[in-house]
Amino acid sequence: MASKGAGMSFSRKSYRLTSDTEKSRVTGIVPEKLLNDYLYRIFSPDHVSTVATSRTPLNFQNLPEHLDQLLQVDNEDEESEGQVEGRLGPSTVVLDHTGGFEGLLLVDDDLLGVIGHSNFGTIRSTTCVYKGKWVYEVLISSQGLMQIGWCTINCRFNQEEGVGDTHNSYAYDGNRVRKWNVTTTNYGKAWAAGDIVSCLIDLDDGTLSFSLNGVSLGTAFEDLSRGPGMAYFPAISLSFKESVAFNFGSRPLRYPVAGYRPLQDPPRADLVRAQKLLGCFRAVLRVELDAVEGRLVDKESSEWQLQGQPTVLLTLAHIFHRFAPLLRKVYLVEAVLMSFLLGAVEAGTPVQAQSVVRQVLDLLWLFMEDYEVHDCLKQLMMSLLRLYRFSPIVPDLSLQIHYLRLTIAILRHEKSRKFLLSNVLFDVLRSAVFFYIKSPLRVEEAGLQELIPTTWWPHSGREGKDSKEAKDETAEQRQRRRAYERGCQRLKKRIEVVEELQVQILKLLLNNKDDNGGEASRYIFLTKFRKFLQENASGRGNMPMLCPPEYMVCFLHRLISALRCCWDEYKGANPHASFSEEAYIPPQIFYNGKVDYFDLQRLGGLLSHLRKTLKDDLASKTNILIDPLELQATTMDDLDEDEEPAPAAAQRPTQALAIGGALPLPRPGWLSSPTLGRANRFLSTAAVSLMTPRRPLSTSEKVKVRTLSAEQRTREDIEGSHWNEGLLLGRPPEEPEQPLTENSLLEVLDGAVMMYNLSVHQQLGKMVGVSDDVNEYAMALRDTEDKLRRCPKRRKDILAELTKSQKVFSEKLDHLSRRLAWVHATVYSQEKMLDIYWLLRVCLRTIEHGDRTGSLFAFMPEFYLSVAINSYSALKNYFGPVHSMEELPGYEETLTRLAAILAKHFADTRIVGTADIRDSLMQALASYVCYPHSLRAVERIPEEQRIAMVRSLLAPYEQRPWAQTNWILVRLWRGCGFGYRYTRLPHLLKTKPEDANLPSLQKPCPSTLLQQHMADLLRQDPDVAPSFLNSVLNQLNWAFSEFVGMIQEIQQAAERLERNFVDSRQLKVCATCFDLSVSLLRVLEMTITLVPEIFLDWSQPTSEMLLRRLAQLLNQVLNRVTAERNLFDRVVTLRLPGLESVDHYPILVAVTGILVQLLVHGPASGTERATSVLLADPCFQLRSICYLLGQPEPPASGTALPAPDQKRFSLQSYTDYISVEELAQVEQMLAHLTSASAQAAAASLPTSEEDLCPICYAHPISAVFQPCGHKSCKACINQHLMNNKDCFFCKATIVSVEDWEKAANSSATSSAA
Repeated sequence: MASKGAGMSFSRKSYRLTSDTEKSRVTGIVPEKLLNDYLYRIFSPDHVSTVATSRTPLNFQNLPEHLDQLLQVDNEDEESEGQVEGRLGPSTVVLDHTGGFEGLLLVDDDLLGVIGHSNFGTIRSTTCVYKGKWVYEVLISSQGLMQIGWCTINCRFNQEEGVGDTHNSYAYDGNRVRKWNVTTTNYGKAWAAGDIVSCLIDLDDGTLSFSLNGVSLGTAFEDLSRGPGMAYFPAISLSFKESVAFNFGSRPLRYPVAGYRPLQDPPRADLVRAQKLLGCFRAVLRVELDAVEGRLVDKESSEWQLQGQPTVLLTLAHIFHRFAPLLRKVYLVEAVLMSFLLGAVEAGTPVQAQSVVRQVLDLLWLFMEDYEVHDCLKQLMMSLLRLYRFSPIVPDLSLQIHYLRLTIAILRHEKSRKFLLSNVLFDVLRSAVFFYIKSPLRVEEAGLQELIPTTWWPHSGREGKDSKEAKDETAEQRQRRRAYERGCQRLKKRIEVVEELQVQILKLLLNNKDDNGGEASRYIFLTKFRKFLQENASGRGNMPMLCPPEYMVCFLHRLISALRCCWDEYKGANPHASFSEEAYIPPQIFYNGKVDYFDLQRLGGLLSHLRKTLKDDLASKTNILIDPLELQATTMDDLDEDEEPAPAAAQRPTQALAIGGALPLPRPGWLSSPTLGRANRFLSTAAVSLMTPRRPLSTSEKVKVRTLSAEQRTREDIEGSHWNEGLLLGRPPEEPEQPLTENSLLEVLDGAVMMYNLSVHQQLGKMVGVSDDVNEYAMALRDTEDKLRRCPKRRKDILAELTKSQKVFSEKLDHLSRRLAWVHATVYSQEKMLDIYWLLRVCLRTIEHGDRTGSLFAFMPEFYLSVAINSYSALKNYFGPVHSMEELPGYEETLTRLAAILAKHFADTRIVGTADIRDSLMQALASYVCYPHSLRAVERIPEEQRIAMVRSLLAPYEQRPWAQTNWILVRLWRGCGFGYRYTRLPHLLKTKPEDANLPSLQKPCPSTLLQQHMADLLRQDPDVAPSFLNSVLNQLNWAFSEFVGMIQEIQQAAERLERNFVDSRQLKVCATCFDLSVSLLRVLEMTITLVPEIFLDWSQPTSEMLLRRLAQLLNQVLNRVTAERNLFDRVVTLRLPGLESVDHYPILVAVTGILVQLLVHGPASGTERATSVLLADPCFQLRSICYLLGQPEPPASGTALPAPDQKRFSLQSYTDYISVEELAQVEQMLAHLTSASAQAAAASLPTSEEDLCPICYAHPISAVFQPCGHKSCKACINQHLMNNKDCFFCKATIVSVEDWEKAANSSATSSAA
C-alpha cells in the first residue's frame, strides 16, 4: 500500500491530525518551545543537541513536511527494487507451479512451500541468475530424501532422476550426506527437520556451496558452465511426503552471507522508512512530556503510559499514519516490528516486556484500521511460529524461551488474543507448533555434551531388568549412572521452563473471564479445537492432513496441565465442584448431541442407528426427544459436496497442484512449511442442540433436540443456564445433580482423550526406539569387549579391528545416551507419566458412569475404551525401567477397576461397533492375565463379575475370536499342567527373544481361583460343558489338520532341486496353527484335570461321545508327530525362520498331560473306560506312547525301561522341565497301556465287514436310527447329532436313536409272535 499524502486533511478513527482551521488550537496544546523540543526529540533524535536558534521551529503545522524529509530514501534504494543485472524473471520469486516441475507435487498457497506427492518430483523457481553472487534458503520440514540446489532450463528430469542427476544441475543431499552432479561424492553434514540450508552460487568465480544453519559446508562444485544461454534456477527434487519451504528473500534471510544477494530483493526503501518510524516510536516511549514544569523527562519504555495527552496522541497519529501501511508487509513485520518486540523481551523482565508489548498493541488497535491490525498481527504470529519452529536448540533454550515469552505477551492482550484465536491460530497457523519442543539430532550443537558430560546406559537389555548383570553394578558404573542422572536433571529443569511457558499460552486461550464485549476466549478456543480434532480424525491415513504425532504428544501434555489448573481453580471458587483428580465425562454428553464426534464410531454402532433404536430409552430415561427430521436423515456425509456455504467457499484458500497446470484443490491440512496453511473443510455430523423453551423444565417434560453446527454454539449452549443444562442436558437418573466443573472444561477434557487416541499412543511407542537402540549398541559393545579380552595378543590385526569397533560403538552410545536423556525429559518423565495415568483414570471413571446408564452406554465413542486399554499399555511398557507404574498413587485400585471393565465388556452385547474394539478388549484381557500383578487384580474384582467373565470365556468358540479366548484360558492354567512350567521352550533357550516383555514370555502365574470358577460352571450347568468342549475339539481338529497340510507343502518346496523360497506368511500361519493346537490341547488338559467326570462319567449323555472324539484326536496327533522319519521330523530339522516354535516337546507334553489325567489320576472305573475307548480307536498305536520315553518298541512284560537313546526324543531328557513324579506317571501309563493292549488283543474276536460302522469302519454297529432304520456306531451318530438332525444316508429327520441289539431283539420277538 502506498503511503498517504502528508499534506492532506484526513482522519484515522476518532483522531484528526491537522487542518488550517485548527492551527492556532493545535499549537496551543503545550508551550511552543516545549512542543518544539518534544517534536525534535521524537523526529530528529540526531539533532537534539543542536542549538535551538539554529533550527526551524517544529510544530504540528510543519510536522508532515518534516516527516517527508525524514523518510526520504536514496534513489538507489528505490531503483534497487526493480530489475537488476544478473537476474532474470519476476521480482517476486516463487515456485514455478505452471511449467517448471516434474512429477506430482503439492505446492503451498504462497507458492513457497512444497510437499512431494510422487516418487521423486522436481520443481524450480520462476527466477534464474546468470551473473553475480546469489543465495536462497530452504527450511527443512522433514529430513527424508531430497536433493536441493540449482539447475538450468535445459535440464530434463523424471521420476527417477532429479536435481543433480543431470548435467548442469547441482544438488546437496543431507539425508545421504552427499553432493550430486551426475556422479556423487560425500559432502557436508546430515540435516534434520527444522534445519535451514543456504544455497549459494557465485557466477563470477563459477563456484557453488552450501551452508547448514549458517555454518558453511565448503565449496561443493567449481568450474560451473557459464556464458550465453546459461542461467541457473533454484530447484529441488524430493520423494513422497517430504516437505520444505523456500525463502528467496520475501522474508529476512535467517543466515545472510556477506557479499551474496537474495534472489528476491528486500523492500529496501520501505525498510529504511520503517526503521526510521520505529525510531520515532521508540523515542515516544522513552520521553514523557511534563507540561506543568515545561520539560521533557526521560523514562524507561516499560514505564511509559498512554495518558490521553493530546500532544502525544497527535504525535503517535502522525507516526502510525505512515507506519501502518508498512506493517502489513511480511518482510517489514519480521525485520522491524518483530525485532523491536523481541529486543524488549530479551532486555527486560517478563513484567517489563509485557508492559511494552501491551502498550504497542494498544496503540496498534488505536491508531490503525482494523484490517491493518489484522494483517500485522497475522504476519507477526506467522513470523513468531516460524522463528520458534526453526530456531536451533541451544543449551539454555534461550531462543525458544524468548519467542514463547513474546507469544505470551501478545496473547495477554485481550483484543489481540480474541482476534488471533478467531482468525489466525487455528485457521492460518498450526498453533500446535508452539507446544512442541523439537529433539536435537545433533547433540553437540545443542550443548548436551556440556550439560551431560558423563554418559551412561543400562548394562542389560529390556529383558534383563531383573538379571544378575543389572544387580551386580560396579562402583564405577554406579558413579557414572549418578553423574548421568544429575545431567539429566539439569536438562529436565531447562526443558521445564519452556513447558511452563507453553502451559501459560494455553491458560490464556482457556480464559473464560474475558467476555466483555464479545465471546470469551475459551469458547472461541473450543470451536477451533473441535475443528482441529475433526481434521485429524477425518484425515487419519492421509499423512499430509495430520498434525505430526510428535507435536500432538507435546500439545496433549500442555493441555492436560492447563486444563487441570483451570479445573482446580474452579473447585477453589466453588466448593460443590469436584477436584480434577475425580474428573470424568458425564454420559449425557455422548447422546445429547451438544458435542460433535464427527463420524467416529460409537460402541453400539452408527449414531443414526442408535437414535432410531434407542429413542424410547432416551425419552424415558433422559426426557430427550430426537427431532423427527433427525431420524429421517442419516448423516451429513450424504450431502452434495458442491453445496458449500458461500462464506466457507470464500474463506477457503486455494493451492496449486503441479501436474499439467494449476488445479484448485483444498489445501492439505499439515503442509510442513512455516506458513502451515489451513486444511480443506470437513462436514460436521449432527450436533444436537436444545430447542430451548423459555421457562424452566419439569422432570416429566420431554426436550426436543435438533441439529446445530459447532460454529453456531454459544456460551449458553455449552455452560447452560437455570433452565438449560448446556452440555449436561439429558442427565440420566444414575448421575449426580451437582456438576463436576464448568461444562466447557468437560469438552476440553473430552478433546484431550480424543487426542491421545488419534496419534499420541502410537508416538509414545515409536519413541521407545531410542531406548531399544541404546540397548542394542550396549550389547554390541559388551560383545566386542568380551572378544577383546579373549583375543590372543599375537593377533594384532584382529585386535586393531576390535578396538576400532569398540570406539565406534562407544561414540554411538555416547550420542544415543544424550538423546535418550532428551527423550526421557520431554516424553517419558515422571510428570508425563502422571498425565497419562490421569487420563487413564478419567477414562475408567467415564466408562463406569456410562455403564450405569444401561442401554445408553452404546452411545459412548469407541475411543474411550481404546484409550483406557492403550494408556495402561503405555504406562506399563513405555515408561520403564526409569519410572515404574507400581509407584503411581492408587495403582492397585486402578488396576482392579480396569480389570473389572475388561472382564465385563469383552463380551458385552451392547458393544456392536467395529470388530477392532472387540478384538482390542479381548487382547487386553489376554495380556492382563499374563502378568502376576494384573492377574491378581482380576481376582480382586467382585465374585459375580468373575463368574460372569468365566462363563463368557466358556461360551462356544464359533462366531467369536476364539484364539484369544483360548489364550486367556491357557494362561490361567500355565504352571499347573504336565511339564507346563516353562517360560520359553527348551529348544529356544539359546536364542535371544525379540522382547522379553511380551506377554507370551512371562513367567507362569496360574489362577486357582478362576480355575475353580471354571470347574464349578462346567459341573453345575449341563449345557455349558458339551457345547464348550465340542467347539474346542472342532477347533483342535481344524488347527492340527491345517498345520499338517501346510508342513506337507513346506516339505515339498524344500525337496525341489531348483532354488525356491517358502513364503514367510505361510510359515507364520503354519506356526500359528501349531501354537493353537498346543493351546487347545492345554485347555483340554485343564478341563480333564478340573472336571474329569465330563469325560469319564458315562451317566451323562455326552460323556462317551466326548471321550471318543478326544481319543480319536489324541491318536491322530500322536501318530503324526511320533512316526519314524516322518514329515514332522523333517520340518523340525529344517529349523526354518518363522517355525521356531514348532518342536516335539510342546505338543507331546500337552498330549501326555491329557493321557496321564485319564489313565493315571482318574478313578478306577474312569480309567477303565478311558483305556477301552483309547484302545478301541483304530488309530491307536502303542509305539507312539513308547516314543514319549525314547523307546522304539514297548518293553517286555516285567522288565525295566532301558535308558533312552540320546538321538531320539524322550521326556526323560527334559529333567529341568519335567519332574521325577511326572516321569514316573508316564512310565506307569505306558505299563498300563502295554498290559491292557495285550489283554485286548487276546480277547478280541474277528468282526465281519458287514458288522462294522459304514461311516468310520472302525467300530462295530451299535445304533439304529428311527424311523428310517439306518445304522452306525454310537460315536458317529452322537457326533453327527451335535450339529445336524438328518440321517447320514436318506436325509430323513432322526427322531430317536436306539441300541442296535435292542432293535434286533424287538424284531425277532415280533416275528415269533
